[in-house]
Amino acid sequence: MMDKKKGMILLGGGIIVLVVAILFFVFTGQSQSDILKDFYAKIEEKDYQGMYDLLSSQSQKEYDQNTFIERNQKIYEGIEAKNIKVENIQEDGDVLSYKVTMDSLAGTIEYTYTTTFQDNKINWVDAMIYPTLQSSYKVRIKEQKAVRGEIVDCHGVVLAGQGEAYQVGLVKGKLNQEQDYDEIASLLSITKESIQKSMSASWVKDDSFVPLKLIEKSNITLKNKLLQIPGVKLSTQTIREYPYGKATSHMLGYLQKVNAEDLEKHKGEGYDENSYIGRSGIEAAYEKQLKGSHGVGIYIVDENGSTVDTIAEKQKEDGQTIELTIDIKLQQDLYEAFQNDKSASVALNPKTGEVLALVSTPTFSSNDFILGLSTEKWNALNDDKNQPLYNRFKATVVPGSSMKPITAAIGLDSGALDSSKDMNAQMKWQKDSSWGSYYVTTLHAPNPNTLKNALIESDNVYFAKAALAIGKDNLKNGYQKLKIGEEIPFELSLTKSQYASNDFSDEIQIADSGYGQGQMLMNPVQLSSIYTAFVNDGNIMTPHIVKSTKQSVWIKEAFTQKTCQEIKEALIGVVESGTGKAMKMEGVTLAGKTGTAEIKASQSDTTGTEMGWFTVMADTSKPIVITTMVEDVKNRGGSSYVVKNMKSSLSHYLK
Repeated sequence: MMDKKKGMILLGGGIIVLVVAILFFVFTGQSQSDILKDFYAKIEEKDYQGMYDLLSSQSQKEYDQNTFIERNQKIYEGIEAKNIKVENIQEDGDVLSYKVTMDSLAGTIEYTYTTTFQDNKINWVDAMIYPTLQSSYKVRIKEQKAVRGEIVDCHGVVLAGQGEAYQVGLVKGKLNQEQDYDEIASLLSITKESIQKSMSASWVKDDSFVPLKLIEKSNITLKNKLLQIPGVKLSTQTIREYPYGKATSHMLGYLQKVNAEDLEKHKGEGYDENSYIGRSGIEAAYEKQLKGSHGVGIYIVDENGSTVDTIAEKQKEDGQTIELTIDIKLQQDLYEAFQNDKSASVALNPKTGEVLALVSTPTFSSNDFILGLSTEKWNALNDDKNQPLYNRFKATVVPGSSMKPITAAIGLDSGALDSSKDMNAQMKWQKDSSWGSYYVTTLHAPNPNTLKNALIESDNVYFAKAALAIGKDNLKNGYQKLKIGEEIPFELSLTKSQYASNDFSDEIQIADSGYGQGQMLMNPVQLSSIYTAFVNDGNIMTPHIVKSTKQSVWIKEAFTQKTCQEIKEALIGVVESGTGKAMKMEGVTLAGKTGTAEIKASQSDTTGTEMGWFTVMADTSKPIVITTMVEDVKNRGGSSYVVKNMKSSLSHYLK
């Protein structure tokens, strides 16, 4: 009787437990599977308190709340866990088997695990984070820094790559007196206040090395002065280095430490507050390829720091090497020839479109941005009236007489110009009295006044008359065929050239455009590219500076071969006996065109300045077209100044 009653009591107890479980599910709507999913979902919500509340009473006895929250937060946020999924859940009473997948900074993490429940609460252990993790073990993250890709010239010479500098720092416990801060600040071109701020940071101890500034290793004098001060220490640090300094800075650009805007814009791309990013030039245009991606591993280590298991691992990928079409010797030569001028130089291979040199002067040093510019130096760069930060090969400027061969070619191809016709030499000319007091003037008026002679002597009046003879529509069609006014296809951003803002509304503007004045503005890269047609059977190749860029024709048959031959012969005359004769070289046939552009408020303005241009072409085994523009050549020889200074650069290249 007692046994039967006892059996009924036990059965009743089982019924009660079952009823409680059913009632729990009814009122909470959660099965054990739901609770498990909710637990892992709270990781992404960073609701570690909510996770702890789902633990069984036994687990909460073994792991106090603070310990649990701190451990889970450090691990999951440290590995950047996201997109966490719990799948393939198999329930066997209070035992649940399942699969966990999640994304992390080292890639996908995937594992299977079995968890037990007690009173619909999770019996939590460290192995729920990862199966081989024990309470005495830790999760460690190790990063392998990717090496930024090099930038090299067409011969493989490194233009931007890894170098070394000295990190200057102070060791607090070895300093004699704070008065030394004044001397240190003076030597490093930083403020005493910035040193004091660095040294007063909460983490600084007597034996701490507190970094202040990078300096060039080659500056031995500065190094020795600094090391004479007690407490100063120098450590070698790997940096981005530009071996050719100012000669390549506008072309290559520079790196700078990322700011908050960069981190937001490039979220998830591997940047942190210590990263550097390309700010201009090739460094910016090819940032993604040059940067590479850091390697990272997530490991479980034991009490001794030995690796027990690998959770996830992503190998580092060093940045790509960007091979340019630039010839660094030519680049240096052109830089040195015009380093004291406000200039832009572009050299092209007319057969391929490869850019052999791309220079803007005056300039800055990309190395200064890596080492850290002082406020004084930054202000000096910005306040310099010669604008060293201004990129002149990117800009557009008045082309002056450099446009005359282009005007001639448009006229010949349209049939509007007869190259043998004598246009009647005149030093001063206007079409008729409707022009009022406006006249076109020239320094040279050859006789007979034919196209060839007008190009050789650079006759403004001839080309003003020629532009009117060609007519508004033919000129516009010619400019449009040459894509003047359109985006220039190039790896670096260039300003669009332009020929008129008001659609050639008057005759004076048309006439002035014929010799490169009026509203004509040309980008040096595009102007040089157009000239390549004269030594490439009328075809203009797409200019490109990166070797991997696919070679292509930008403008097919921009001019007819017959026209190109006629213009080329005239331009040979420019070098043989005309305005460019200072460029003449023994043993090589050169063609070229000088140009002087006037920058003044009105025709009567005598205070304006002049821009000098020269484009030279060599159709040899090393074909090349070089265009250089120099500002402020008035009273310095005009375009002749450009010719004389360019000669050695071309001579060195051809030899």
